[in-house]
Amino acid sequence: MHTNKHIVLVVPNFKWADWDENTNWDFIPYNLCLLAAMVEPDFQVTILDANAREMDESQFRQTIHELQPDVVGITVLMDQYGPAGHYGARLVKEVDPAITVVLGGVYATMNSDRLMADSNIDYCCIGEGEYVLPELLGYLAGCNDLPARGVAYRRDGKVVNLGRSPFINDLDALPRPAYHLLDYPSYISKVVKRKAIDLPSAYPYARIQTSRGCPYGCVFCQVESIAGKRFRPRSAEKIVDEIEWLYRQYGVRGIIFEDDNLYTKPARARAIFQMMIDRDLALPWCSISTAIFKCDRELLDLMRTSGCEYINIAVESGNERVLKEVVGKPLELGHAKEMAAYAREIGIYVAANFIIGFPTETWDELLDTIRFAEEINVNYSKIFAAMPLPNTKLWDLCEKTHSFKPGFDPEKLRWSTGQLETEHFSPRDLTILRAYEWDRINFTDPGKRRMTAARMGITEAELLQIRKRTLQKARNFIEE
Repeated sequence: MHTNKHIVLVVPNFKWADWDENTNWDFIPYNLCLLAAMVEPDFQVTILDANAREMDESQFRQTIHELQPDVVGITVLMDQYGPAGHYGARLVKEVDPAITVVLGGVYATMNSDRLMADSNIDYCCIGEGEYVLPELLGYLAGCNDLPARGVAYRRDGKVVNLGRSPFINDLDALPRPAYHLLDYPSYISKVVKRKAIDLPSAYPYARIQTSRGCPYGCVFCQVESIAGKRFRPRSAEKIVDEIEWLYRQYGVRGIIFEDDNLYTKPARARAIFQMMIDRDLALPWCSISTAIFKCDRELLDLMRTSGCEYINIAVESGNERVLKEVVGKPLELGHAKEMAAYAREIGIYVAANFIIGFPTETWDELLDTIRFAEEINVNYSKIFAAMPLPNTKLWDLCEKTHSFKPGFDPEKLRWSTGQLETEHFSPRDLTILRAYEWDRINFTDPGKRRMTAARMGITEAELLQIRKRTLQKARNFIEE
């Protein structure tokens, strides 16, 4: 089925939404490159990254006009940037209403009804799109039937939702991402204006996903709804083959493992790290989500030998009741503290996630989390206000306990400001506590300040400006 149809796959500019300038998204469109590899044999494919190119509205419209696509596929990877996806769809239709607009990604999967209420969007891909999108494009080209599942569309003016696509069982069967459709070296070599702490020290670096699905079902997380409860790993061989390909093809010298569950099966994780060592691919690498309850000293030693220089551990709460009864994470605080200390001892930079403000959480329990964030003494503590995303257990719990703040708007979710209100705390309480305790825990000690600035690749003066902006935003929120 070879056609002359032209599809443009788009990352919208995140600034078209209510953008947080202190959140750095050094983003490689891995998902679009994977989709492109699936459809490229039969369609002309262009990837347009309006975010990386910092396109304004007129530049985006002009580029769409010049490309003259038959179909535009827009990805939105999180609910927070849903408005940017809708705005991008509107801009496409302003150029030519005849262009077919398809939205996919996490936002589309979690919010298909809301998305299809937008008349600028013709089709919604629901779930994993690697096999659905080629079928949908074939249908639009008149070559095959509409996919049986994984699509929402309109028929006679009414929305028809075919449900989510089946989960892909054999991830090893997927092709390598079509990075040749990007100026890939510019993504992996550029020095961004503000580094995040979770980037490897060596440039150029690449991002790799090793699995999908999560068996743990934490209350706040959408991954179970997005990718399912069943852990679906790629093989260690395929992962290390990809690292070697990136090393030889693009000169990659650092790796970010960006999936949620690199450590779910420790034997597989060990196989990956040992293979990296055995094949002389022990590059500096970072793990943005580390299940510390799956780690022991032996695994941490192997990680360090294979090049690990940064882990982000998900602790979430410093209170045992909240951790077990609300969050649902199988983590022991004492073990997390021991493993974090050992990781630091062997030279791994350790960041940790904490969340405050769950329904049923008392003020004293909330303060337990703040105290533990200080006691665990990691290099950097990330503190979030509980954010009830649609299709999560937290959302359901908020409905059950009537914890949504007055005027709650799911399109304006922010982890930096309180979204919930209970008898124990208000949104203002959460916003102020989060901002000021984040600043106190991370930046009171001059040594930690210096290390964080160095990790981010900025000066301490620049770090101070970020701190000031963060605190000012908290003050602005409570004054609204």
